[in-house]
Amino acid sequence: MNPEQDLFGRLWRHVEACNNVASPAHLIPFRIAGQQVGWLGAELARALAFFPRDVHFDREGAALAGRIRGEAAATATLERLARALAGRGHFRLRDEAFDVRATPDGPVLARIDRGALPPFGILSQGVHVNGFVRRPDGLHLWVGWRSKHKPVAPGQMDNIVAGGIPAGLGPEECLVKEAGEEASLPAEVATRAVPVGRVAYVMANEEGLRRDVLHCYDLELPEGLVPRPQDDEVERFELRPAAEVLREVAEGDRVKFNVNLVLTDFFLRHGLLDGLPEEARRRLRAGLSAG
Repeated sequence: MNPEQDLFGRLWRHVEACNNVASPAHLIPFRIAGQQVGWLGAELARALAFFPRDVHFDREGAALAGRIRGEAAATATLERLARALAGRGHFRLRDEAFDVRATPDGPVLARIDRGALPPFGILSQGVHVNGFVRRPDGLHLWVGWRSKHKPVAPGQMDNIVAGGIPAGLGPEECLVKEAGEEASLPAEVATRAVPVGRVAYVMANEEGLRRDVLHCYDLELPEGLVPRPQDDEVERFELRPAAEVLREVAEGDRVKFNVNLVLTDFFLRHGLLDGLPEEARRRLRAGLSAG
């Protein structure tokens, strides 16, 4: 295997790991107001069958009852269902509401606790920021090291700013909020971030089905501006050569699973993977939007 093929394979393993569902045929579609918003596993579907006033089953799958109309009513029903299901051990509530949409840009149909998103297979959206510095010896990337107490990817490498988009916020508003909370970046700095596209994936794990859309941004930072942890989610930040971060993604397993995809997108756009054949780069680009 030549070096280019080896590099492609090492990057492609992350795409495959985040897209490990060949088909959703074994799952049950879940609808709100006639629109499919999620996918249910058999165990959760059986649990929902004990709530016949709220959830109806038909040949097309499961749906909130037709009498439940409007965002407020759907939200109240999902809140009640989520509390009951969490109380029976089906998942853990996160006490943070997320919007429920059929598509990333579609209207908000309801809100639901973040902890219920994967069990219901509901679309989740987040923001990820590549903070970089231009130096005479090349691009450098600011990376954060996640707290060892985080429930997801503890102690692993992350972007300078990243987080799920809570209910009622758009990507830019969430970016500014997370930048201040996680990296002590003032709003006038965070708002310079440039949207560069989306990364998407569909990943089955012990929680259920993660259907994630990540809004990606590039933020060029001046020499001397140093991010500082503001909350308990990040232990420290490091400024590292982009080529070194690429080696970390390609050769190691210390980078958070979805951050591997966001960084691969950055490497493609900034020419760090120009040594790969065009077909390999095309496959990577396609794989990053496979969700």
